[in-house]
Amino acid sequence: MKKLCLLVCMSLGLSATAVAEGDAEAGKAKSAVCAACHGPDGNSMIEMNPKIAGQHENYLVKQLQEFKLASKTGGEEGRNNAVMNGMAAPLSEQDMQDLAAYFSSQEMKPGETPEEYVEPGQALYQGGDEERGITACIACHGPKGNGMALAGFPDISGQHATYTEAQLKAFRSGQRHNDMNGMMRDIASKLTDEDITILSNYISGLH
Repeated sequence: MKKLCLLVCMSLGLSATAVAEGDAEAGKAKSAVCAACHGPDGNSMIEMNPKIAGQHENYLVKQLQEFKLASKTGGEEGRNNAVMNGMAAPLSEQDMQDLAAYFSSQEMKPGETPEEYVEPGQALYQGGDEERGITACIACHGPKGNGMALAGFPDISGQHATYTEAQLKAFRSGQRHNDMNGMMRDIASKLTDEDITILSNYISGLH
């Protein structure tokens, strides 16, 4: 079983790596329009908007592709977001690859975890909850939240708690449905509001 999982991750990784072959310098020149929401280096100062600095290149390409798909299908397919759909709609594949290359080359500024969320957050992030069937976040995102680029799992470390909370709730409701094999929707469906608050704040301090 472990060998099978490894082969799946490797095949996902090879296909994902083949997608993103961008030019970071070209991406920097194209990124001016992104700065208002994400900051010039991808470190958004607005908590509802994600930090994308240092994010895996292939993951950024995938999200842009799916925002564009949502713009074409009225949100029926891809990842639906009123603002990002419009931003991604005119982008070519090369634009996406260049932007992803630029932002992935930047360094994310770490966040902080409020003291009251450290212990419960660590327990849920690292151990999950077997009784409720909640898989530990560490399984896909790693001990420091860096994810796995080859397998397509994003870096969630240092992310704004407000943004993470919104995404977990979107997965839980099914509003966001572009996760691999429905994995995030399955996990989020078992999380309470309190769980989501705890995890979002804990993840913010991972780096």
